[in-house]
Amino acid sequence: MPPAPAPRVPALLVIDLQNTLVDIAHRAAGTVGAVAGLCGRARAAGAPVVFLQQRDEELVPGTEGWRIAAELGPRDPDLVLPKSSPDGFLDTGLDRVLRERGVTEVVVTGFATEFCVDSTARRALALGYDLLLVSDGHTTSVRDEDTAAFAAAAASIRHHNAIFRTIRFPGRTSRVLPAAEVEFGTRRAHAGDRPRASAPPDA
Repeated sequence: MPPAPAPRVPALLVIDLQNTLVDIAHRAAGTVGAVAGLCGRARAAGAPVVFLQQRDEELVPGTEGWRIAAELGPRDPDLVLPKSSPDGFLDTGLDRVLRERGVTEVVVTGFATEFCVDSTARRALALGYDLLLVSDGHTTSVRDEDTAAFAAAAASIRHHNAIFRTIRFPGRTSRVLPAAEVEFGTRRAHAGDRPRASAPPDA
């Protein structure tokens, strides 16, 4: 008899949903509302909630713009990790924090879709975590003439949702679900969650 699938142990990652960035975000209220609901459900289930908080010349620690959106928290026992690059794992201790808690799957939300969300999601897969990207829980900046070369915000979000529905990393899964369908708490993997080993990484 084959062994039972290993249990999934999820953690919620909230990337850079800080006041200055929320102010320029596409569909800001809807995204923050979806993530706030996820935070509450993760806390109720005992799943770790980890905030990644960018700091740079525009997001100066201690300023109002640097602070995490008030609707989200953080609250005890949430964790807040400072970061200074698009990769939420780089020099933040995030990998250590997750492994200490036995986490096997990261539920990714935040800002901005093409930068910190994309970089952190790919790094999570590269490090061996399963990924769940929340389709309505990540966003990017509203486009203006200075950013006209970028894809429209809504199109970029759709594009990345499609990418992470189809990307394949051997030995782990990549799923995309709306916030309303995300479950927290330990659960066993379903057969339909298994990755397609035939496809190369980053296909």
